[in-house]
Amino acid sequence: MNTTCALKQWMSGQSARMALLALLGALVAGCSSVPVAERDPGDRFEAGNREVYAFNDSLDTAVLKPVSSAYVRTVPEPARNAAGRFFDNLLYVDTILNGFLQGKVGQGFSDLARFGVNSTFGLLGFFDVATPLGLPQHKEDFGQTLAVWGAGRGEYLVYPVLGPSGVRDTGGVVVSLLTNPIVYAAPPVAIPLGVLNIIDLRSRKEGFAQFRDQAALDPYIFTRESYLQNRTFEVYDGKPPKQKFELFDDVAAPVDQPAKEEPAPASRA
Repeated sequence: MNTTCALKQWMSGQSARMALLALLGALVAGCSSVPVAERDPGDRFEAGNREVYAFNDSLDTAVLKPVSSAYVRTVPEPARNAAGRFFDNLLYVDTILNGFLQGKVGQGFSDLARFGVNSTFGLLGFFDVATPLGLPQHKEDFGQTLAVWGAGRGEYLVYPVLGPSGVRDTGGVVVSLLTNPIVYAAPPVAIPLGVLNIIDLRSRKEGFAQFRDQAALDPYIFTRESYLQNRTFEVYDGKPPKQKFELFDDVAAPVDQPAKEEPAPASRA
């Protein structure tokens, strides 16, 4: 798939709106003469974050992107899609658990049924037979659960290899690892599955990576704003509160408030 096709495929629906918003933020930041650290008080660890981001970018350029590109070239798309569905199903326990923790009882039982159907009739998830049966796929993690419980976003962080995260979302990383069956498998099984999962995830992000590299004045800011917007989108189940942007007014919202801190979502039972 060439760059134009990948961009058109990725720039669809809500992803397009989030990407354009992030791009607009990057353009405004790139045109400003104010130091980056002063422009975003919500990124107090920006100096360290940028160093980790540079390391991750180097690792991606040297290893992950070439391997992912070879994977896309050599493995037919239907097989890649099946592998993606397998890993989505394998890691779905995290979504089931956090659905219940957020008080979404109906969704929790629906996700539990989806996992059971796809694990059996779908042959371990290689085939999605649950969606046609009215059991849609959801995405929940413990970071979203903490947000529903009232926890603030906290500082933005970039972790080695793992990439963008935050103080609150770190809890989601930990719980995701604890609910990941690959972690508990024997090394002869865990290592190849873990490597293939990483390659699969990287191949899915190629559209975003190409768009960022071509459009962003500052890839770090673009990635940060995209991540934060996407997390707000996920916390509010695709219905984030509307925000008023005053791009051309001298008087804006008070800057002493936590930057980009979304208000606590209402109960989503």
